[in-house]
Amino acid sequence: MSSKHSFTNPTPTIVFFLFFALQISTFLAASSHVINFRSPNLFPEGLAWDPTGQHFLVGSLRHRTISAISDAGVVETLVSDPSLPENVAILGLAVDSRNNRVLAALHAPAPLPPFNALAAYDLRSGHRLFLSALPSAEEGDEKGAVANDVAVDFKGNAYVTNSGGNYIWKVSEKGEAGIFSNSARFTEHPVIIEEKFSSCGLNGLVYNGKGYLLVVQSNTGKMFKVDADDGVARLVLLNEDLVGADGVALRNDGVVLVVSLKRVWLVKSNDGWSQGVVFDKIDLDDEGFPTSIVVRERQRAYVLHGRVMEGILGNSSESFKIEEVRSPRESEGENVWMYVMVGIGLAYFLFWRFQMKQLLNNMNKKIN
Repeated sequence: MSSKHSFTNPTPTIVFFLFFALQISTFLAASSHVINFRSPNLFPEGLAWDPTGQHFLVGSLRHRTISAISDAGVVETLVSDPSLPENVAILGLAVDSRNNRVLAALHAPAPLPPFNALAAYDLRSGHRLFLSALPSAEEGDEKGAVANDVAVDFKGNAYVTNSGGNYIWKVSEKGEAGIFSNSARFTEHPVIIEEKFSSCGLNGLVYNGKGYLLVVQSNTGKMFKVDADDGVARLVLLNEDLVGADGVALRNDGVVLVVSLKRVWLVKSNDGWSQGVVFDKIDLDDEGFPTSIVVRERQRAYVLHGRVMEGILGNSSESFKIEEVRSPRESEGENVWMYVMVGIGLAYFLFWRFQMKQLLNNMNKKIN
């Protein structure tokens, strides 16, 4: 009788499935990856993902180094370049997988002599391949220039934003540098004053494989689409300004992620980026001064907390982190599908139990 009862009473099974669903939901909500790493006074501003080496790469505000960071937080120096000018900052980074190299935007902040360049290093050996000085648009312009972020196209051409001069440099695969886009579109919009980023113009950028760049401007919150052939820039019409925008990353599904001190915006477009829509936001803790964002395999996005402002102010620190971020709206969708699958499994199991009950009843009738 007890055996028969265990087959026909569905209550324990329902409780088990609900408990199982709750555990999965809790796991999904709590399983974001956080990488804490330590390196004295590193203060990294730029972040890149090396898919071949399966590690992150970070630059440094204080050291002339590029470091590899493992998923476990192990720090190894990939590049150490003492031949660079003293106290030069290694800011934006981009991995050029096709040419097995990492590209680094270099800037020497005041009161050091003006220095803005792009360096290329071999991804495995760390040896420098070239160092290209970035030219000024006009005489005296070099004093306000800031080589900030870098992106690379499929041909190995690099594009570097000038946050002080509001234009974009281009550096060929062989290291030949020139001014690529100095569009009037970049200076048409009012600057948001009385903010930390009021002097920071063009900042993060990303190359889209369809032949254009998407570039954000910190002190206006605007996004621009820049043709990768002729440098023609057009304003992307958004439903809200991305004020304080810094790093930019592109997912395989076309969604663009833009990071600022306090949030990550998720932006998409259905018309090739004439217009775009912010469809979700991820709140960030600004204590670590988030500056850069990357996407690795399976669309996983990570933000760098490099405490850059502490480094600028001359403070000391050795603790930094790289944090995985997830879209609340997209995570809700994942949880819905999880519950649907659990529901289907529960329905199937209950149907099987019903069939077993019928089978047992039929067997009992035959025996009797």
